[in-house]
Amino acid sequence: MSTPARPLLQVIIGSSRPGRIGSAFAEWFTGLAEKHGAFDVETIDLAEVGLPFLDEPNHPKLRQYTHQHTLDWSATVERADAYVLVTPEYNYGYSAVLKNALDFLCHEWADKPVGFVSYGGVGAGVRAVQQLKQVVTTLRMVPVLESVNIPFAWGKLAEGRVAPEDAALDQSAELMLDELARLTRKLRTA
Repeated sequence: MSTPARPLLQVIIGSSRPGRIGSAFAEWFTGLAEKHGAFDVETIDLAEVGLPFLDEPNHPKLRQYTHQHTLDWSATVERADAYVLVTPEYNYGYSAVLKNALDFLCHEWADKPVGFVSYGGVGAGVRAVQQLKQVVTTLRMVPVLESVNIPFAWGKLAEGRVAPEDAALDQSAELMLDELARLTRKLRTA
């Protein structure tokens, strides 16, 4: 009997703004997720994906994609078993590029767990996450309760990387990864 492949966790960087710091938090989280061992881990940078603003003529529910960038995005999202959205908080909300990436597809997201690494100022990005939870549940994703919320995010960085040994951040990431792994096992067998 063969051992099933480890599930794939995609860590999606939800900002394309010049000067963004989300890639540092995605890199930090990806390293922790790889050490955790429950997942194969892949980082997706929406700045590199470069989706235009919703240009498909048909509703995503129909899955009748006409553009290669949508077909590529569909294949990327489809292959994952779970997601972590790394999101800034912009003006009490999340970024337009993340909303656009979510809205491009429908079925590819469904029945998969999603966690959040949010960052910002005093609010730590939690307002963005609260709004995102409304969107992801509509896409039939399963948001986990555990999350990583990073207040005063700029102060957590040194030379463009997350400063080492922040036990509270590491612990919140570990708890979220445990819950993502638990839900992924349940949803993959359902």
